[in-house]
This record gives sequence, C-alpha cells and structure tokens, in this order.
Amino acid sequence: MMIRRLLPAAFILAGCAAGPDFSRERILHASYDGVSDDLLTAGLGKTGLGMATPPPLRDAKNPTSAELRRRAIHANYRALADMTPGGGYGVLYGPNIDLGGKDALGEGRVPGDEYLTLFDDGSGRHNVTLMVQVPDRFDPKQPCIVTATSSGSRGVYGAIGTAGEWGLKRGCAVAYTDKGTGTGLHDLATDTVNLITGERSSAAKAASASIFTASLSADERSGYLREFPQRIAMKHAHSQQNPEKDWGRHTLAAVEFAFHVLNGLKDRRAGKYTPENTIVIASSVSNGGYAALAAAEQDTRGLIDGIAVSEPNASLGGNVPRIQQGARVYSDNGRNLLDYTTLLNVFLPCASLAAENATAPLNTVPQALREARCASLAKKGMLKSNSVLEQAAESQRIINDYGILAEANAVLPSHYTLSVQQAIAVTYANSYGRFAVSENLCGYSFAATVSAGDRAGEPSAHPGHELSFAASNGIPPTAGVNLVNNASPGGAREDRLSVSPSTGARDMNLDGALCLRALATGKDAVTGTAVQGDMLEKHRRVQRGIAETRLTGRLHGKPAVIVQGRADANLPPNHASRAYYAVNKTLEPTSKLHYYEVTHAHHLDVLNGIAGFDARYVPLNVYFIQALNLMWDHLAHGRGLPPSQLVRTKPREMKDGKLEPIARANVPPIEASLGPNTRIGLAIDGVLRIPD
Repeated sequence: MMIRRLLPAAFILAGCAAGPDFSRERILHASYDGVSDDLLTAGLGKTGLGMATPPPLRDAKNPTSAELRRRAIHANYRALADMTPGGGYGVLYGPNIDLGGKDALGEGRVPGDEYLTLFDDGSGRHNVTLMVQVPDRFDPKQPCIVTATSSGSRGVYGAIGTAGEWGLKRGCAVAYTDKGTGTGLHDLATDTVNLITGERSSAAKAASASIFTASLSADERSGYLREFPQRIAMKHAHSQQNPEKDWGRHTLAAVEFAFHVLNGLKDRRAGKYTPENTIVIASSVSNGGYAALAAAEQDTRGLIDGIAVSEPNASLGGNVPRIQQGARVYSDNGRNLLDYTTLLNVFLPCASLAAENATAPLNTVPQALREARCASLAKKGMLKSNSVLEQAAESQRIINDYGILAEANAVLPSHYTLSVQQAIAVTYANSYGRFAVSENLCGYSFAATVSAGDRAGEPSAHPGHELSFAASNGIPPTAGVNLVNNASPGGAREDRLSVSPSTGARDMNLDGALCLRALATGKDAVTGTAVQGDMLEKHRRVQRGIAETRLTGRLHGKPAVIVQGRADANLPPNHASRAYYAVNKTLEPTSKLHYYEVTHAHHLDVLNGIAGFDARYVPLNVYFIQALNLMWDHLAHGRGLPPSQLVRTKPREMKDGKLEPIARANVPPIEASLGPNTRIGLAIDGVLRIPD
C-alpha cells in the first residue's frame, strides 16, 4: 500500500548548524509495502525490470505520478546495465543477487519509505531534487547512508540501479539527488514544464514548483518562438547556473536531507543519528562519481566517512603528472571534458571509417555522411591525407595522440552513432558559459523534428511530453527532443540531416562542431589563430564555467576507491580517473585512495547486451559492487583495502557457434595480494605507472 502526503520538516541535523534547514521545505512522503510497489523496482521486481517493454499506462496522455515513477525506475535501471542474463543480469548482479553474489533475494523488491523535496537557494530557480529512501530493514544499531547522485544528466532515479541498489540491499538509507540537471524540460511553445513527481504543468501554474523554467519573459519567449518555433529548453544546458560547480554541494545536501529524514522517523527505525554514529559512503558512477569526489573534497562538517565510485568524470586543472602505461608515456593529462569531447566531435565521424574500426560494433552512421566529414576536414586543411581510408587513419591518430587510449577505439564509433559526443559538447558548452536558450550557441537549438518525408529534420511540435520525466536522460537527443542546426541553408534541420554553410555538404554540421571546438580551446579550429570579438567573449565565459568545476584532488585523508574501465570512451582514463589518482597521490602522499583499472570494460555497460559488444567486454558494474563491499568492510569492520591494481578480465568465449554466458571466471576479483605486473602506483620520479 502506498500513502503520499506532504509533510513539513521538523528536524534539523544535530551538530550541523551550518548545513541546510529543511524545516521550511515541503516533503513528499510515500510508503511502499514491497509487494505491489517498492523502493528499488517500483513493484516490477527482477522479472519486470528485465523486460524491454516499459510498464503499461492506463491513459498515456494522463499518466499518474505512480506510473511515471515506475516508468522512470524501469528506464533508469535499464539505461546503465546490460540486462541480458548472458551478460550478467540476474546472475552476477540485479535485484535478486545479494551482496555476497548469491541468487537469494527472489524478485528483489524492497519495502520502505521514500521522501522527495525540491531544494532551492530561495530564488525559486535552483530547484535541485533531493530524495531519500529508507528501507524497512534499516538497522538503528548500525545506521548507514549511501549517496546515489544521478549519473549523466539523469533525473533523481538516475543511480537507482547502481549505488541505490547496493545501499538498499545493505539496509542503508540512500540519499539521491538529480544535482540540478535532471529532467527539467520546458516546451517553450506550449509553455509547459515538469514537476517533481513527473507530471506536466503550465509554467505559470507550476511557478517555483517547476523543476526548470527557462529565464525568459513572456515577450522574450514569444519573440524567440516567432523566429525559432517549436523550440525546447533543457535544464542542464539552459538553466544559466552551471550546475556542475555545485554537484558536490548538492550531494552533501542530500546527505543532510537523509539525516533530517532519519531523525524524523516515528517507527521502530527511529533514533538519534549523527555523523559520529552513522557510516556515510559517498558513491555513484560517472557524473555521480564526480559529485561524490567533489562532496568529499568540500566536506567541512565531517559528514562523509568513505568514497566508492566508478568511472568518475573527474575534472582537473593543469599540473597532472605524466602517466606511463607499459612503454608509452602520456603527457598533457587531465584535460577537461569539453576539450576532449569537442575534439572527438570533430574527428570521430571520419575515424570511424578506419580499417581497424571496420568491425567495431554499432558503427552504423551512414557511410556517405562519414565520408563527407572526412572530405570537409581535408578541404579545410585539417587532414593532410588523400584517400578516405588514409584520412580515417589520420583522424584516429589525432584522437589517440590526445591521450585517448587505443583500447577505446572499438567503442568510440558507437558513441557517435548514439550522438554522445554532439550531445555532451552542445549541452556542456551551454552550461559552462551560462548561455540562455535564446542565444542559440553555435547555431544549435533543441526541438522535436519531422521523422521522414520531404520535411525530414524540420523542427516540429512535440507529440507530447507526458513521459519526459520517465524517458529523458536530460541531454538531447532524448525523449523525442533532437539537436537542431539553425544555420542549415534552406532552413533549420536536425543536426545530422543538415548542411554546413561553409562546405555546402551534408557533413553532420562540421561548422557547428568547429564552433564548439573553438569555445573549448580559444583558437580557430581551422587556422589555429586565437579567436576574437564575440567568439573570444563566449570562450571566456565557457572557461570561467569550467574553472568553477575543477576538483582539487584533495580528499583530506578519507578512504576512497575508484574503479575504471580501461576501454572507457566517454571519460578517457588519462583525463579522468588516472589523472585524479595521480594528482591526489602527489598532493597527499599518505592518501587512502585506491585505484582499480579493469581491462575489457568501458563506460556504458548497457551496450554489452548488443552483438559485438557482448563478445568483447565485461560489466564494470561487477567491480563497482565489489568496491562498495570493500569500502563497507573497511569502514564497518576495519579491514584493509587492496592495493591499487590492474584487474585483467576475460571476455566471453564462443562455443559451438554460440557465445558462452558470462561467469565469475570472466570477472576475477580485486585481489588483496598482487601478482606480477599488476600494481598501479606513483613512482619515485612522479610518474604514474600502470601495467599493460
């Protein structure tokens, strides 16, 4: 049975007077019985989450908040994990697998209570979603809190299948936040927005309860739509707040909200919980991992006891040590996300045609478009080779010479197929520079587009945003919202169907990609000369935003574990996890940070359920779970953490023409005692050495 009610908060975290006061916030509370509905699976259980078909709706045009929640949990769980049994779901991980790795939890439903609130700075525009889940099995004698900040730009349920699942199984309260990105979608044409429960509302009616409303007056919105009809604003890109700079603070706020909720319990779980008597683990993956590291760096009140993260988006400044993998030495490490993503956005379409990528899975962008990108790059003098294959090989060399590992090469083409690079480049450039939706940075906007026919790619009215809360990942293209090139000759078109004005070719908007690259580097991407005028000012705005997001590398002695896939094509290890580990060990020689790098693993486990990926890669999630178990044993039982190491995995094998299901032998554990050529560490000469 579920009960939803709004409660005034009446308890403030003891001993944390400097923290937020939730006594003025409205809190939405729901109880779940673990049968018809629950915290982890929304009542779907292991079987329902494993089904590709989303849960049904009684009325698709008027979904209830409960239906939207169920859809959101289904979509977000499946977005991060390989859901095939052969790949590990229901066997190595999943709601049915206990923390010892045994299939012992049935359907894995978790009864308990869920608390939601919008956390604001008083302006009514910040509106960060915080959520706490308290399972019935929460133990007052061994209280614990685990953070589950959303990955990517996802909504508040964005880490439910990773840190959320582990925390609920452990019996901890789980502190979630959408970190100010989330599923804030403002359709400017209909002037409708998302609410915290997922329903849509007019912006006027929602007022300060909106997850996100673009900062445009009525006249400004009307004027913009006259020239650019049917456009949509997204919170991460267009909030003009650069939310990334606050992801650590949002995570700390979620922890304090968890203490607030726990100290307000009126049942058998009630007690007086403080940072001194409660284990708190900052955790999550990807952007959520960055948020956990940032929270630990910024924790001045002793809230966090330990950190366990996977593939964090660790944004650092300069002075990153050299990194040596085998015989190769990498310099210029620790580049920011926008830097290497805009480079990939320029050269990856051509590189995907390289001979070595011929069998790369999901390398399905039409060849004519990729060849056009190669030709346009060559005409601009950015490639020196003549034939398409030579140009593709040259593009691949440019990418790898930028510190992006060759192990990621077979993964990269799929990311362009899925528009990962374009989406990140456009969204983060807008966010860092605090650009309004009406500024159309580099000629980009967001809209639904016509799918076929003579008008294919033209902006159009969205057929309905009712399910945007559940379906959106917060960064277009998503939930029917696409990237649009406003500058395409003949009228705005969906980015990949558009024409670049400077080339007159359908080369997937090279002009837009070069503009974004210039914002990241401060140089004209073609001539190499410094940008001037308006472009210089925009570059400076972007750089100021990036500077606000940089981590320090100082964890203040807190024990920490990072796991990272070597084949990560989203967040290359040299610029993310390796760089953070090296800086931390340089600044804090007695640091308790441990780094575990995993072969044959990449950023998006969900892709491992696709042919071609399944035979090459193993789930990194297995090691994330182990990292959390190791941190728990360290904090709760005083057990030592294994030394930093390379974990060599084994891809699945073919037998009688069929791919064998994954087994424990494919994913050997992080070891307490190291074998030869396994240890990772900072050498006496200051170089981070990593085995091949």
